[in-house]
Amino acid sequence: MSDVTRKTDAALLTRQAAALERWWNTVRWLRPRQLYGRVWFHAYHPRAALRSAPTPRFTSGTWAQPVARPAQLLAPERIELLSETRDISSPSIWNARGVPRLWLYHLHYFDDLNAGAAHERGEWHAALIERWIAENPPGRGTGWEPYPASKRIVNWIKWALGGGELRHAALQSLATQARWLEKRLEWHLLGNHLLVNAKAMAIAGCFFAGTEADRWRRRGAEILGAQLAEQVLADGGHFERSPMYHALVLEDVLDLLNAAQCWPERLPAELVERLRAVASAMLRWLGCLCHPDGEIALFNDSALGVAPSREELAAYAARLGLATPEAPRDVEHLAASGFARVERGPFVLQCDIGDVGPDYLPGHAHASSLCFELSAFGRRWLVNSGCSTYASGPERLRQRGTAAHNTVVVDGRDSSEVWSSFRVARRAHVHGVSVVEQGERVTVEASHDGYERKPGVIHRRRFVAEAGGVEVEDRLEGSFERAVGYLHLHPEVAVRLEGGAQAVLERGGARLRLRVTGAQLELAESTWHPSFNHSVSSRVLRLCFEGGVASARVELI
Repeated sequence: MSDVTRKTDAALLTRQAAALERWWNTVRWLRPRQLYGRVWFHAYHPRAALRSAPTPRFTSGTWAQPVARPAQLLAPERIELLSETRDISSPSIWNARGVPRLWLYHLHYFDDLNAGAAHERGEWHAALIERWIAENPPGRGTGWEPYPASKRIVNWIKWALGGGELRHAALQSLATQARWLEKRLEWHLLGNHLLVNAKAMAIAGCFFAGTEADRWRRRGAEILGAQLAEQVLADGGHFERSPMYHALVLEDVLDLLNAAQCWPERLPAELVERLRAVASAMLRWLGCLCHPDGEIALFNDSALGVAPSREELAAYAARLGLATPEAPRDVEHLAASGFARVERGPFVLQCDIGDVGPDYLPGHAHASSLCFELSAFGRRWLVNSGCSTYASGPERLRQRGTAAHNTVVVDGRDSSEVWSSFRVARRAHVHGVSVVEQGERVTVEASHDGYERKPGVIHRRRFVAEAGGVEVEDRLEGSFERAVGYLHLHPEVAVRLEGGAQAVLERGGARLRLRVTGAQLELAESTWHPSFNHSVSSRVLRLCFEGGVASARVELI
């Protein structure tokens, strides 16, 4: 055997061992129910039950106006979803090859039924529902996967409650979809997927009458009770730690409260009380994770334009009789979910000082431990890179990677081992968290162990916020070859380097100075992804460490 062959075989064995190790470090965190649930979900193929639908139940309460999304249907056969417009005239569009899976999911949701000025598109909606029924045979295709089915069931019912007419075929299909969903609950995924499944079961069980519908309602309510207790943390945050998914789950909670108001006494009283408490806590948490511009911070999988805004959700909650949530305090430590918000002078600092998410469910996590975003004078200045795609590939990995966030990369590694679209193998855990307020000075400290195994480094970060500026100090304890800190600038921020240790930032006539110690500044091109399928040219400042300690201070000029 030649030396070349031996080296090739050794390299192959090394790659195979690394792949097995990565799989083990991904799977070992999963719950048993996720493991056998996945086997069951793919092995069990139920048949769609096509018997007659139960009779719809008359409403005895009132239905409040839900949040109205921006209109999506531009013409009877043309729709804009996730910033992409497509012709949907072909029956094959529902499962079209080459179309992103997330776009197809949104097509099957039917969100436009309840979007702005939906009544003006009523005939288009009725025709599209008829098309969906004819072109999506029961149990087949993307539209019958549990998550889009759950979203569609609720949207069809909300449309009917808002004045739309579900004709006989639509009612029959709706019942068939609920029966199918009952057999396809996403226990193998858990998290927001299972909660959305349960919501659809509960609302379908309220909408229809009879024994079968009562079973859906009871099953949905049972799952909701358990999942809300697990998924909504003590500080009101959703446990997947994505502000976008938090807002979507909050909308689910408000829709359930709306259903309870529409059909009094159909949902258990204890569940309704839990929903009200959860809604109030989640609204307050969402306010803490919004910038002064009113939109969410881009931590983990978060994008603008997918979930309703905090203002829209607060207005929906008010229509349901919930009190207006109190505004965030100047210093907020959301300890359960792992975030801190500090407001001093013109600055609003938001820090990620928690774990990447539940160990058994990190699918929407990024390798962004100890990252932050910074607003000043009501506008964003330092931003994480955001999220524009869920499609597996280099761009998805780049956007999830550590270098796409305002934190530190050591020896070119990600702080958590993100891979594929929604996988995480080894993941960083955060320790030593403290938030201390001393007069006008606020100090936030934390460390993570994501680099402890390789290269053998603990990353400690300290934020100090005062009215005159915000300082971020990083300490790397251990041996390493190269460390780089990243400060991603909002696309509207202009920057001028002044040597290797200072820069002047400007946005909208306001100016800030950046001072660096223990590192040399470099300016590079980058991109910002505020929404799906949307990338904007931007720039990033790189802090090339000279030793184990470096700091950056953003201050008023």
